[in-house]
Amino acid sequence: MKVLIIGGYGTFGGRLVDLLLDEPRLTLVVAGRDIVKAAAFCVGRKGAAQLVPLALDRVDCGHTLAEQRADLVVDASGPFQAYGDDPYHVVRAALAAGSDYIDLADGADFVVGIAALNHLAQEAGRFALSGMSSFPVLAAAVVRHLAAGMEGVQSIVAGIAPSPYAGVGLNVIKAIASYAGKPVSVLKDGTWGKRAGFFDSRWLTINVPGEVPLNPTCFALADVPDLKILPAEWPGLQTMWVGAGPTPAFFHRLLWLAAGLVKWRVLPSLAPLAPLMNWVVNSLRWGEHRGGMIVKVTDNNAERSWHLLAEGDGGPFIPSMAAEAIVRRCLAGRRPTPGARAGHRDLELDDYAPLLARHGIKTGIRRSSESALTLYQQVMGEAGSRLAAPVRQFHAQTRSFQAKGKASVTRGSSWVAWAAGWVIGFPQDGRDIDVAVTVDIKGQAESWTRNFAGKKFGSRQRLGTGRYEGLLIESFGPLNFAMAVTAVDGRLVLAPRRWDFLGLPLPRFAMPVSAASEHGADGRFNFDVDIGLPLFGHLVRYQGWLVLAQPA
Repeated sequence: MKVLIIGGYGTFGGRLVDLLLDEPRLTLVVAGRDIVKAAAFCVGRKGAAQLVPLALDRVDCGHTLAEQRADLVVDASGPFQAYGDDPYHVVRAALAAGSDYIDLADGADFVVGIAALNHLAQEAGRFALSGMSSFPVLAAAVVRHLAAGMEGVQSIVAGIAPSPYAGVGLNVIKAIASYAGKPVSVLKDGTWGKRAGFFDSRWLTINVPGEVPLNPTCFALADVPDLKILPAEWPGLQTMWVGAGPTPAFFHRLLWLAAGLVKWRVLPSLAPLAPLMNWVVNSLRWGEHRGGMIVKVTDNNAERSWHLLAEGDGGPFIPSMAAEAIVRRCLAGRRPTPGARAGHRDLELDDYAPLLARHGIKTGIRRSSESALTLYQQVMGEAGSRLAAPVRQFHAQTRSFQAKGKASVTRGSSWVAWAAGWVIGFPQDGRDIDVAVTVDIKGQAESWTRNFAGKKFGSRQRLGTGRYEGLLIESFGPLNFAMAVTAVDGRLVLAPRRWDFLGLPLPRFAMPVSAASEHGADGRFNFDVDIGLPLFGHLVRYQGWLVLAQPA
């Protein structure tokens, strides 16, 4: 199969090439205006697929496409919002050359408008699919999956938060700059109205069950095809909103302010600033190399949300995965049906599953019914089923209870360890110590009292809200520790994320270092907690086992 990729050495085209390098049945034509860049790109890639550089200007590509006679033409260039008076000339040229066509367009009007070429594509026996990217294809597939069994979809809210190290192309920035602060048609509460692009905002938390959630993120309205396509798919829809949450947050605030200047007509447009914006977002980077996506669907009775977490370099490939999936389906003899249309119905979530897993990208679903569960069941969501049976049983108790067992304790030897142990009440060194844990449950809060041979210390646990959303809060007096509750190989692992004193945030570099986990062994609940301080080292480690005794 011969695939010609316009913009093949660009941000998204280049990633598509990388995704397909393992396929020996492919000839990938890396096309762009600069043959030197195309050739250098091809030389720098090694894989089973054959790479061929090609000089091609999409403005005048008809003759070249006719000569190449590719099986599939992929337009990964853009910005699609600026394709001028004849935006579909590449589509027509591809069909005339006997090629199928897909693009990674993010412009709503472009994606919806390609249906005007449907008759032409059907006559040619070819498909022309537009918008083959995270929005609308992945988002639409998620909505269909979440909506299965629901009475009817009333609200869809979605957002994407790329890692600050993802690498955003100039054409993406140009697209954002073209509509930032400008009126965008949005369906809200059953009425179509205008909202300012990249100014109208919502806070969302991407929280894959069993994984460390992303920090609560402010998402700004993005003018994507979903805003027009999904309301047509779900006639009873009352609200449709999609946003982007660029990081670092400082850059997002600057962009939000600039969009406000356009909204208030202080600036006519951000388009002239696109090169500067591109330099800032791709040069001034800090924070965690993590990104994600969220889709929330609600009906009269329930809310379901799908969460995606990409760590490291996997996330930037997601926008190109829809195109990858189409190519692999064609190789398997499962070509999309002929016709020109938005491609949001041509892939399902199952088509994405192996592609996401290949890059270590995690996904999961949360449901509003989780609010009726216990504290740990709610924070863990569906990941709770991956825990060892004794751990699941321990955290499934709906009434106050007590558990008893044995433990070993090792205290730090420094004066800091002694002082911290005295303030909090840590137990003394010992082996095979009698231990009892009493858990007092009141609604969605739990009070834990640990008794090591008469030495007691306690804490309070609850669900985090606000800046701690998605985390478990454990309080020792005025100190509050926000922890991610994760599932790792059947173990429950607590990962400290932030802390405060009476609600006043404290610096993370000074936060106590904790390695706390729970696992099942010999049919019993086992615990292992190791606490230290930066610079001062080990404070205390206590580990042992418990069995449920009786209600407290």
